[in-house]
Amino acid sequence: MLQRIRDRSHGWVAKTIVGFIVVTFAFFGVESIIGAFTASSDDVATVNGDTISRQAVETEVQRAIRSGQVAPEQEREARNQIINQMIDSRLLDQYAEEGGLHMSDAQLDQLIVSIPDFQDDKGRFDADLFRNRLASAGYSPTSFRQQLSSDTLRQQLTDGFAASAFVLPGEEEKLSQLQRQTRTFRHATLSSADLDAPVTVSEDELKAWYDSHQDNYRRPAQVKLAYVLLDQNELASGGDISEDTLKAEYAAKRADAPREIAHIMVEKGDDDAAARAKLEGARDALANGEDFAKVAAEVSEDSSTAEDGGELGVITRGIFGEDFDDAAFALDEGQVSDIVDTGDSLHLIKVTGLDIAPFEDMRDELLTQARQAASRDTFNEKAQQLKDESFAADDLASVAEDLDLPLKKTDWVAQENDDELLSEPGVMAAAFGDEVLEEGYNSDVIELDDSRRLVLRVLEQRPATTLALDEVKQQVQREAKADKTAKALEALAEKRLETLRQGGSLEGIDWQQADDVSRQASTQLPQSLVKQAFTLAHPQDGQPVYGKASLSGGIALIALTEIGEAEPGEMDQFLSRLATRLRAQAAVTGLQESLRERAEIERN
Repeated sequence: MLQRIRDRSHGWVAKTIVGFIVVTFAFFGVESIIGAFTASSDDVATVNGDTISRQAVETEVQRAIRSGQVAPEQEREARNQIINQMIDSRLLDQYAEEGGLHMSDAQLDQLIVSIPDFQDDKGRFDADLFRNRLASAGYSPTSFRQQLSSDTLRQQLTDGFAASAFVLPGEEEKLSQLQRQTRTFRHATLSSADLDAPVTVSEDELKAWYDSHQDNYRRPAQVKLAYVLLDQNELASGGDISEDTLKAEYAAKRADAPREIAHIMVEKGDDDAAARAKLEGARDALANGEDFAKVAAEVSEDSSTAEDGGELGVITRGIFGEDFDDAAFALDEGQVSDIVDTGDSLHLIKVTGLDIAPFEDMRDELLTQARQAASRDTFNEKAQQLKDESFAADDLASVAEDLDLPLKKTDWVAQENDDELLSEPGVMAAAFGDEVLEEGYNSDVIELDDSRRLVLRVLEQRPATTLALDEVKQQVQREAKADKTAKALEALAEKRLETLRQGGSLEGIDWQQADDVSRQASTQLPQSLVKQAFTLAHPQDGQPVYGKASLSGGIALIALTEIGEAEPGEMDQFLSRLATRLRAQAAVTGLQESLRERAEIERN
């Protein structure tokens, strides 16, 4: 479960958005959104006097639950892991700040527009991609900028420590020798057919197996549910909307439509006046008819866009900051702004296009949105009615009837299930809560998302129980027989290996030859067989070394006859890089442990 958190939830910024700048060290799996919230008196931890709010932690936990990467019943374990990761991140943030690491707004802007995940197929920044990526992870542009800045500064810090790691030539050579090692051996598989008699399981053995493995035959607690679902999308499926309403909505969208822009940027540095004079010269050149792209190539200090005429692609509000946005969105197509001061840099901004389709092309979309807006009041009214009536009612049937909604029922379901609706965060937690399960009340209204509300009631329940032997007899028979067969084959293998080790021979054994097998080479041999062959001692005086390996459905006898070494190749370079990376990871982990040891950390 926690691995899924690391891989999918809190690693989204690091892996999806800024994966090209982040080294995947183990402890960096979960990132926080520390800068997105103001301080709160309800803190979960204090790190060197710097607080981590409960709100920030709960935001991360709920993001993981809503995305389906953490089951609601595992919320506590996830929360503890997230807090630990936020503490580690805060320690690195503090260390970076003490070291004077800084990232300007202009640098952050350039980084955002250069991220491939935010670019269209022409390599230009695409605001729709930007918004969609952020929305899917629950970030606003502001919180993402804060997160990206923190991630980048921590990366600069850890890169420095990682770069200090090295591996001695002797260590590299020893590792390469082990990796290039090959093994030649014979192998033969023993199956149930090699046993003296077929394996049978008596009733007493069956009962003994069942008694000692009862956890294998438990049925979880289950319930049958009734529920009422209020879905705004269904309410919005009809309704008349006037043409004037649609055109007014289109006009509003056009006024705030994403702009395709280009800019000429000059860093202010220590001489604000000189920077302003340089940009005033560029503005005068434009006023005299010079081409914007030509002036951008000559004047702009934004190295990532200057050669492309200053093209930044399509932007929406909230990406480059308020001053930049206000200037850009005050312009119509083809217009150029006055000098815009964004703190660290000065800009001339040109709108080269409005990113909005014609009215007719957007008509269906506008109609859907208008119906959604028109249905919002009805939805809110019904949601409140659902809340009021479900709280007071002794059943759900009357509630469904009053709201003109269908009453739906389930078969037996457990707390963990694959049903798309029931597995939504909070649903089964409510079903198995004391008030619903034990006291028989309707649940509180569950907000599945902005447009869906659910209330449920338990119709029947049955507790977790161990199924009777008669109900699972076939399963018990299979498992008991498989276990008895495996033990019989293990005993047979040991007996035959002893014969071989004593210098004897085996009749009727079908030995298969495997020559020069390497550790990673693609082979038809089972990996468990290869792995076991590489654990055996080196043959001495030309005598094989014997061993065995468990296989699916049998046991393999192994006779190791020779150890060789392959020629050096690309794998040696890979191993060298791997060894350096492991040392680098150890250096960064050591930094983290040192920071924790010296820090004053209080958990509330």
